[in-house]
Amino acid sequence: MNKFAAALLAGLFASSVYAQTGATADTTSSATTPSAGISSGTSATTTASTDAPASKADAKAAAKAEKADAKAQEKAAKADAKAEKKVAKADAKAKKEKAEAREDAAEKKN
Repeated sequence: MNKFAAALLAGLFASSVYAQTGATADTTSSATTPSAGISSGTSATTTASTDAPASKADAKAAAKAEKADAKAQEKAAKADAKAEKKVAKADAKAKKEKAEAREDAAEKKN
């Protein structure tokens, strides 16, 4: 039992360290990119000009993604409504058939 507990604890520790390492790597790569543009005076101005279209492109991509999400949600809502209609129709049909079966059973008894 002690070995099992030790293995679980080691696994949790390893996974937490791995998760922290991934976040640090992302931060480092984004931090080095702006410093490269700042190192030379002319590149800083050029970098600022290039960032503006990138921001517009990012905003446009985000808007497009939101539109696609909204469209997907609308499509899912329509599919849900259609499925609910089918279920309601099937329930009504089942109730009708059940009522007919009861009527038939009542006629057979008489």
